[in-house]
Amino acid sequence: MNNYSEVIIIGAGAAGLFCASQAAKLGKQVTLFDNGKKVGRKILMSGGGFCNFTNLDVTPQHYLSQNPHFVKSALARYTQWDFIAMVAEYGIAYHEKELGQLFTDEGAEKIVEMLLSECEKYGVNIQLRQQISGVRKQENDHKRRFSLIANGQIWYCQSLVIATGGLSMPGLGASPFGYQIAEHFGIQVLAPRASLVPFTWREIDKFYTALSGIALPIVATAQNGKAFANNMLFTHRGISGPAILQISNYWQPNESIEIDLLPSENIVDFLQQLRATSPKLLLKNALAKVLPKKLVELWIVQQLVQDMPIAQLSKPIFQQLDQLIHHWQFLPNGTEGYRTAEVTMGGIDTSAVSSKTMEAYSVQGLYFIGEVLDVTGWLGGYNFQWAWSSAYVCAQALLLK
Repeated sequence: MNNYSEVIIIGAGAAGLFCASQAAKLGKQVTLFDNGKKVGRKILMSGGGFCNFTNLDVTPQHYLSQNPHFVKSALARYTQWDFIAMVAEYGIAYHEKELGQLFTDEGAEKIVEMLLSECEKYGVNIQLRQQISGVRKQENDHKRRFSLIANGQIWYCQSLVIATGGLSMPGLGASPFGYQIAEHFGIQVLAPRASLVPFTWREIDKFYTALSGIALPIVATAQNGKAFANNMLFTHRGISGPAILQISNYWQPNESIEIDLLPSENIVDFLQQLRATSPKLLLKNALAKVLPKKLVELWIVQQLVQDMPIAQLSKPIFQQLDQLIHHWQFLPNGTEGYRTAEVTMGGIDTSAVSSKTMEAYSVQGLYFIGEVLDVTGWLGGYNFQWAWSSAYVCAQALLLK
């Protein structure tokens, strides 16, 4: 049995769902395929189940790509305010958590329900539990430009949109399918790696596992000078938390991260002031006023800090404390990998794709949107906004086909 759809979109995540609804709204016949049992799986678990769907402050500077200019056109043509207006139109309650991050009040399923409602309203044909194979370009047939096999059935389409995401969270159906399609058509894929991801301990630092569950505000700085101020969380496997996930975008293997564990105070000034008023106070108790008590106790057990009355602190000890607290050189063993990574860095080379339409320059009718491209946003709703923006400009381009 042969099947035809003007547009076939592979991947029913954020970008795929939104592109499908937008293209169908413009009058295109759209079929949306996904390998899972339900749509929007990554949306549903994002933001702790409340979906950080965009950010109040979105600029091209919030994205990493080999071509930093690539995101500009799409972000300008479909902004965070456009998506916020759609959320408001559906009566979805939301709040700002911090740093412009917008979350739903009642759960991520509200966003999925909104996207599904839009798809249903405009007649998108959603096909789930579909294994796609054998994507081919049909020569000299404008209408049936591509053929593909889905669960053994041949489908044809005029335009093929790849919205399969990256490799992060394989438990939610992530696969290299999008990269394989690109390579099949001779389009370069930049080496993918896990990002927005926790770091793991080296053997030498594993004593810190005793602090699992403790969080504190820090500033993390990568070797290229990029810095983020936010919370850090000690875990059994390493360190996590917003500041660490952010800096992982800028980290390279075998590089150390400098961590300021007390950005709100200068430890030397603090101790010298305290020494004037409480000279007999033990260093352990002084440090516990501004740092987690368990951390201070662990340093003493590990002989990184020697407990003594603060009146006895010498200049070398002050320097040692300044280095330990404000300039901790943390060398990760690595990252936790795709299992816990929020996004995949790298992907389809943006130099092969039009920034205005998301169409591959070398293959007419083939489009790539969302995370499958070499575009990685910061933590905080930026990757969802890229999904919405890239999907929107792709849908507009499909209208002209």
